[in-house]
Amino acid sequence: MNRPYCLNICGLVHSPGLSKELTAEFAHDPQNYHWVNFPQIGSFSHYLDQHRHQVDCLIVEWQPGLGDLFTYLHHSATVLPTVLIGPKSELSPQDPPHYHAAEIILNQASPEQIPIALDHAITHFLKLSQACPLPLPPNLDLSPETIQSHSSRQNTLSERLKERLGYLGVYYKRDTQQFFRHMPATTKAKFVAELQADYRHIILEYFHQNSQVNTLMDTFVTKAFLADISVSQILEIHIELMDNFAKQLKLEGRNEDILLDYRLTLIDVIAHLCEMYRRSIPREA
Repeated sequence: MNRPYCLNICGLVHSPGLSKELTAEFAHDPQNYHWVNFPQIGSFSHYLDQHRHQVDCLIVEWQPGLGDLFTYLHHSATVLPTVLIGPKSELSPQDPPHYHAAEIILNQASPEQIPIALDHAITHFLKLSQACPLPLPPNLDLSPETIQSHSSRQNTLSERLKERLGYLGVYYKRDTQQFFRHMPATTKAKFVAELQADYRHIILEYFHQNSQVNTLMDTFVTKAFLADISVSQILEIHIELMDNFAKQLKLEGRNEDILLDYRLTLIDVIAHLCEMYRRSIPREA
């Protein structure tokens, strides 16, 4: 399944291994992706200056100097959908710098997850840009002209992305050998344990302000999608976790009614997963 147009992706990836893996991943689908990468901030910035109206989204690997780069991009009114690949240690929301509110952060990136992460980044960008001007860091001293330019370019990019993506869905290629039902028993047990731990993390962060719950949820849903996990399996994970929490609250003499609020979390996760499955269906010509 091909996109109506090729998606132009610009990378700032300095790790040779990751750069090679991403190049190979996008080379498998040249009709849908055009990928160019720069290991250094200087060459990356120069390319964006020359091609900012052609680039659709960014993949940026965490490295020193990103704060200055993002400030430069803001002042030049360059705000694009972005996947930020962080170090293996978990990034907290307070860890600067961040590009904008719609970026997607991956603490550990595998090449096959990148196309889906890009789609998440584009979707978040489009949702925010449709609702309001994309929020920028509050400490930036931008002129009214720059802010107006931000808004204009944001609207132009949103329309271009809708046109390129067709806005009816994206077909994701999955390896059926990686599906949960094809895993060995020991691998299944380990995978379920990982899903349970990830879902517990989402539950604990869901109602906290300034949390990374959207990123956690995207990672969880992507993992479930690639393994072809069913909605009923997600429901089982939720029920088991709520039962464990209820037992703990009972031991502490506390009311377990608070757990009812986490039905919203379940609905949110299932909605995300169902949307992934919907978009995995190839469109009819």
